[in-house]
Amino acid sequence: MGEICARVGGSKATLYNYFSSKEELFFEVIFSSIEEEFETTHAHLDPNSENIAEALTTFGEGLLRSLYGPGAIEVRRLIFAESRRSDLGRICYERGVKPSHARLADFLRAAMAQGKLRDANSASVAAWHLYGLLDAELFRRCFLCVQETVTEEEIIGCVQRAIAVFMAAYGKP
Repeated sequence: MGEICARVGGSKATLYNYFSSKEELFFEVIFSSIEEEFETTHAHLDPNSENIAEALTTFGEGLLRSLYGPGAIEVRRLIFAESRRSDLGRICYERGVKPSHARLADFLRAAMAQGKLRDANSASVAAWHLYGLLDAELFRRCFLCVQETVTEEEIIGCVQRAIAVFMAAYGKP
């Protein structure tokens, strides 16, 4: 925090008036760089969508572009590594993952209520299943440093396969 104040001017006290910790500041810097993309991606979760698979595909592609785009893998690795030593993981979960999950679960709940998806016991669990499917092919390779970049073709393929499996499980027969 001292180095930030030295570079931009001002005092630590002023900085702490805006951010309660360096982890909060880090999250704000990272999230501000992807906030527009985050909102655009989640805007595809329109409960009035007629084609649920298409809406989920567009959402999934936007999500994976955010998670595996240039620089994103390194930032996520840092977040995971720092989570044991600080509140960074909790902050990212509370302010990023949790709101994203709630929006996806609300969308799935509405689709289930409208009869567009099979009525499962829990839209929340269905949302976690979809996140798992979307991340399944890339997460281990990227976070174990086997793969450093992800192509647009890989994203499209991963999403197509994830949505096909999701719809097989939750789609109307």
